[in-house]
Amino acid sequence: MKFLKSLSAQVLIALALGLGLGTFLGGVSGVPVELVSVTEAIGSLWLGFLQMTVIPLVFALLVVGVAAVSDALSAGRLTARALSWFALLLAGAIVATLLSYEAVLAAWPVNAESARVLVAGATGADAPASQAIEFGAWLKSLSPSNPVAAAAGNAILPLVIFALFFAFAVTRLPHAQRVLLVSFFDAVADTMIVIVKWVLLAAPLGVFALSLTLGLRSGLGASGALFHYILLVSAGGIAVVIACYPLAALFGRVGPVRFARAIAPAQVVAFSTQSSIGTLPVMVECARKNLGIPEHVAGLVLPLAVAVFRLTSPVANLAVVLFICHIYGIEPTLAQFIAAGLVAFAVSISSVGLPGQLSFFVSVAPICLAIGAPIELLPLLLAVEVIPDIFRTVGNVTADLTVTTILNRGDKGVRVIAPETA
Repeated sequence: MKFLKSLSAQVLIALALGLGLGTFLGGVSGVPVELVSVTEAIGSLWLGFLQMTVIPLVFALLVVGVAAVSDALSAGRLTARALSWFALLLAGAIVATLLSYEAVLAAWPVNAESARVLVAGATGADAPASQAIEFGAWLKSLSPSNPVAAAAGNAILPLVIFALFFAFAVTRLPHAQRVLLVSFFDAVADTMIVIVKWVLLAAPLGVFALSLTLGLRSGLGASGALFHYILLVSAGGIAVVIACYPLAALFGRVGPVRFARAIAPAQVVAFSTQSSIGTLPVMVECARKNLGIPEHVAGLVLPLAVAVFRLTSPVANLAVVLFICHIYGIEPTLAQFIAAGLVAFAVSISSVGLPGQLSFFVSVAPICLAIGAPIELLPLLLAVEVIPDIFRTVGNVTADLTVTTILNRGDKGVRVIAPETA
């Protein structure tokens, strides 16, 4: 019963009810044009309320995030090494995701009819033809000559570049001015989060309206594409978990079997809570007792990792965007891939710590805008995100403990005491 009280469960139930009722009504009496128009308007209105917070929230989070990283860098050598590993792993994950998911979708494409039905049912139109972007023109577009116009036109990458310049400039100001500006943007971000939480209260209604529209137009023909999506994005989180074991063995000198046994309690808690923050006490306990990591290392690295590092974010978020591109028949250019990767890196840091449903939209929508993918499918994908989110969390917790293991080995002057193993 506790599960049914969660927003994720309510949204998932709303999706199932909307699809079922829409399929039934459409099959019994044909598609009522007036009903489709009303439900589509309700769903679009809800999506619009979500979308209106993306630009100010991303800008504010980037400013606050860069300030937090800057503060962390000044905290000492271990912190600087931790941030370097975070950045290296995030960059590697982005490159690997862009390469692997394109290959996976080419080898295992979504059923063409199911994809067509999903697009037509969700938007009422066929997928638009993709437009190629010339690389030189893309480079020119990166210049944020008018940040206000970039924000108004949803030109997310120039806006992100301006936000990063602005954020790094803020860190160079005198202390009083720096604190004032960071506090201001922190308040802006918190205000946007409050608005999004209000909008998400209506998520069951919004998703019900969108899925009812989908059911009225196309029945259950889109269910295959949604199931394909769940498997595809969940596989990203699982891949992160699998990749962490050889990393811990190669750079942390902890064998895969021992590492698996040591972190299993934290993974179980992550699976059940879907919260990295909620799993933090168990992670610290596993690091200290099971891996023999000194308290000063575990106590610094793990909270820092939870605060500014989320390895599954670019993997899963790019998987969502590439799935949407695949569904719409969009073939991104090299420039669009670069744009998506840069934005994925930025939002993976800036959106850490946000609630699951809020984080999904705030993280994925900017990448969609950067690569030129429509965002109309995001509410429907949000409804089934409860399953991939489990593997996102398990992947993040595993990655946090992996980095802590690696940093412990390189911590000068500290002798690692290995616990007794079976």
